[in-house]
Amino acid sequence: MLQVCLNGARGIREHHHLPVQPHELAAAAAHSVAAGAEDVHLHPKSPDGADSLDATTVAAAINAVRAAAPGIPVGITTGAWTTPDTRSRLEAIESWTVLPDHATVNWHEPEAERIAHALLRRGIDVEAGVHSGTEAAERFAEWPHRERVLRILAEVVDPTTTGATATAEALLGRIRPTSIPVLLHGRAAGAWPVLRLAEQLDLHRRIGLEDTLLLPDGSIADDNPQLVSAALHNRTAPG
Repeated sequence: MLQVCLNGARGIREHHHLPVQPHELAAAAAHSVAAGAEDVHLHPKSPDGADSLDATTVAAAINAVRAAAPGIPVGITTGAWTTPDTRSRLEAIESWTVLPDHATVNWHEPEAERIAHALLRRGIDVEAGVHSGTEAAERFAEWPHRERVLRILAEVVDPTTTGATATAEALLGRIRPTSIPVLLHGRAAGAWPVLRLAEQLDLHRRIGLEDTLLLPDGSIADDNPQLVSAALHNRTAPG
């Protein structure tokens, strides 16, 4: 499975085609799915471009993407930066009137277990975010309900082409063995060698403007569909 990550926590000035508003997210999702993406991850954003878990903002983003890409699972972030504290994140989740298919919970963040439980109670699948360079893998392994998650989202934070693969292998070594599906992805220039490793290991993969603005040759990508196309047409070798 290839997931497209449409925007992330990036600001609107970071890329000329970063989708922010619902109609932009819808177009980016539709074109990415046409290019071969099978799942969508996005960050709902307020009009000023800030990440938000506000019920109206979440509903507008999800409804727009579902209308443009029917039948494609849509997931969102629940990152700690989206609200002032854990209580406000829990209240936001309870307030949602339109539910995503899945949501990411970063296991290195405070009270990740409570956020995951709140999502599961509402019937929302959980992607367990496990970042390299943190204790997330160990914390997640100790959670008694870990088998209930949709998948582990293994994120390699090393942004370099030279170090990302080794970091990814080390992270996978801390996660495995597991019966839970794993989605492996990287960042910046490191996104491409990590994607290539995920292909070799037959893991789920992810690409999009959240993870990298760069094509495999180091040039700036035009948009999310171009990144998806590069990922699916074996153009993942650096340079």
